[in-house]
This record gives sequence, C-alpha cells and structure tokens, in this order.
Amino acid sequence: MEMKLIDKVSYSLLVIGGLNWGVVGLFEKDIVGEIFGYGSTLAKALYVVIGAAGIYGVYTIVTMMSAQKKSSTKA
Repeated sequence: MEMKLIDKVSYSLLVIGGLNWGVVGLFEKDIVGEIFGYGSTLAKALYVVIGAAGIYGVYTIVTMMSAQKKSSTKA
C-alpha cells in the first residue's frame, strides 16, 4: 500500500509532536515554543496542525482496522 502525501505529512507532524512532548517531559523545554516564540500565533498554529495530524492518524488507524476486520471475515 503506497502512502499518500497527506499520510507522509501527517506522520511527520506526529513525530515532531511526539518528540517535542518527550523533550517537554524529560527536560521541561518546549522546542516548538523556543523556535517560534512561546504563545506566538505561529506556535499556536503549529500545535493546531499537529493536533489535526493526530486526529487524521486516529482516523487512519480506525479505517485500517475496519478494512482488516472486513477482509478477515471474508476469508
């Protein structure tokens, strides 16, 4: 199964978000905030886009599980 561009972008954003939260948890440093400015419009927009990528990731997982379930019941 070939990945679409939206999948590649979404998963890249999820990795960025996950790494950022890991750094926040371990070192109490918000890398996104430091790069784009704490509470800046750009940082907030990036957080929203990363959140949307998370929602898309959940949708993708549910869709894949549903398709897998359908194919296993046909066999």
